[in-house]
Amino acid sequence: MAFGSTQQNAAHAQAPCPADHDKLLSALKANVKASGGPANGGFETNEWAAIVARDGTVCAVAFSGPTADAQWPGSRLIAAQKANTANGLSLVNMALSTANLYAGVQPGGPLFGLQTTNPVNQAAAYTGDPKTFGSANDPLIGEPIGGVVVFGGGLALYDGKAIVGGLGISGDSSCADHNVAWRVRAALGFDKVPAGVNPNRKDAIIYDLDPGGKSASGWGHPLCAGHEADIAAEIGSGVGGSTPK
Repeated sequence: MAFGSTQQNAAHAQAPCPADHDKLLSALKANVKASGGPANGGFETNEWAAIVARDGTVCAVAFSGPTADAQWPGSRLIAAQKANTANGLSLVNMALSTANLYAGVQPGGPLFGLQTTNPVNQAAAYTGDPKTFGSANDPLIGEPIGGVVVFGGGLALYDGKAIVGGLGISGDSSCADHNVAWRVRAALGFDKVPAGVNPNRKDAIIYDLDPGGKSASGWGHPLCAGHEADIAAEIGSGVGGSTPK
């Protein structure tokens, strides 16, 4: 399905969109507790979701709540940037979730400074009618959003043959966002991940930071304050860690 909804946006459209707005919306609502889905361990708030095609253009945006401000307004752009990050830093034979980037970007880490390498496309980010945000006509559609996010909630999309884009979820804790993204990706059928930094769970979130903040694997993510790690263990979206007491 081509994702350009207007003549102007169609000029940007090159790669096919993995899922349209309606499919994304349905999968999101079914996997967020506030809209009738299962628990994800965090604040259990409504969420934003965004998909980018393989060429990095945004092609679907949705929110789970009844109105656009029923979830954090700032999370619309964060979700799109998470999708951009996961897509942009994943390959056919190796997936990197945004959660996998946390440890490496800390001072002294091998990816320190990564967040500054792909600036947000401000012309696309801050334009359009807010009444259309999260709809099939969201002004981000057909635009490259840019941005790099280095905490949980972004996953690359695989159809079993190739990587076809990225998914971003935002609006809860970063750990819960990762759980929601994991569930939404599976619901959309794009969870055929070939390999990743974790041999068993591939691009799962890895809870292996020690009290000093060092990651044993080099790909770790801190625990959040809720029960996200417990949910991650249940659904297979995470390895290691335990719920903070």
